[in-house]
Order: sequence, then structure tokens, then C-alpha cells
Amino acid sequence: MRIAMWSGPRNLSTAMMYSFAARGDSRVVDEPFYAAYLAATGTDHPMRDKVLSAQDQDPDRVAKSLVSPVSEPVFYQKHMTHHMLRDWNSDWMRRVKHVFLIRHPARVVSSYARKRQAPVLSDLGFSQQVDIFDHVGGGVVVDSSDIRANPAEMLQKLCDAIGIPWTTNMLSWPAGGHPADGVWAAHWYNAVHASTRFDAAEGPLPELKGAYADLANAAMPNYEALAAHKIT
Repeated sequence: MRIAMWSGPRNLSTAMMYSFAARGDSRVVDEPFYAAYLAATGTDHPMRDKVLSAQDQDPDRVAKSLVSPVSEPVFYQKHMTHHMLRDWNSDWMRRVKHVFLIRHPARVVSSYARKRQAPVLSDLGFSQQVDIFDHVGGGVVVDSSDIRANPAEMLQKLCDAIGIPWTTNMLSWPAGGHPADGVWAAHWYNAVHASTRFDAAEGPLPELKGAYADLANAAMPNYEALAAHKIT
């Protein structure tokens, strides 16, 4: 089974990739359209030149790789929603199972701003996530806060929803990263590299001010639209 996991940045997405990698029956790929997105948009991101050198920049070739045969029963694809540009061919999406990983905008903005200053709404992927959800006709939605509050229960429900066996292997992984990590891991993945399991349940929402508060408020309608479909 091919699983496309769609999220914005700072959504627990890397920990989820490690969780699936730990199953023992899965191949994982980390943000395969990142270089293609940077090349097409000219966006200035941390480690931009290294990303462009490390990945295929042709979105059609990337898409073909995502639906090509693999030897493992599960092919888990970690995607950033803002990496998928609207004018790219999306035929490959008909051949994968779509899952949407969401997180409250206040938490996303607070976390993202610690890694890259002055984000704008398009950097966070909320509106793009809804666009993809609508384009593919829906999918499984899971909230990262629910996973952190009860990993075993929520991951079992997620596996049931997408039609793969649940295994307790998904609850832990070796520290230090994974061979499938993108080259950008050195900038973004410090915390998860030190982890061996999902962090504990999240506390109160962070208090944002000024432009950051405005950014989180602007993202709320998109978050709420998908949260209405989440598994519980």
C-alpha cells in the first residue's frame, strides 16, 4: 500500500515517518517534492542549495517514483502540502491512500518561527492541505495532538482507517535519525533525532502576539475544516 501523508511543517511529520519506518514492513521517503518546489518557486529556505543538489528537481520524475513498484508491503510518503504546486500533474495521486496530519495553528506558528523567521501563511501549508483534501475527494485525517496524548490508541485507529495491520513497533524508534532523512534534517530535525518515541501530551496553547497571532488566526478556518473529519 502506498500512503501519502500530507501535512505542513512542524506537525509531528518526522516522528510519524520514523514510526512507520519502525514497523518492519515499510519503505519511507522524506518530502520527495522539496527540491522540485524550491526550483520552481525560487523560495529561499534554509539549506536551499544542498536540497537542490540532493534531490530530483523534476516533479514528473518524482511522481513516477512514488507509484513505481517497491518490495515492501507499505510505502510511506511524507509530503509537505506546500511543496505540491497546483499546475503540476496530479494523476499519481489516484494511486495512493491519502492521510492528512493536522496540528493547531498556534502550535505550528510557534514551532516554525523558532526555525525560520517571519513565516507567511503559504509557508505553513494549511490552505494547501485543504486544497489537496478537496482535490483527492477526502481522506483520513488525524490530529498530531491526539497522537501525542495517546499514541497506541490513535495509531491503531489510524492503521485501521487506512487498512494496514497495527503493530506496537510503531511506538518507538532508534535515536539519531533515519537513513531516509532528507539533507535538510540537520536544520529541522534536532529534537526528533534525540527522541526514541512520541513526546508526551501537549500543554496549553502558546500565547502568540502581533503578526504571529494574526498568522495563526488566518490559518484557523483551514485547520477547523479538516479537524471536522478527524478520527477520534
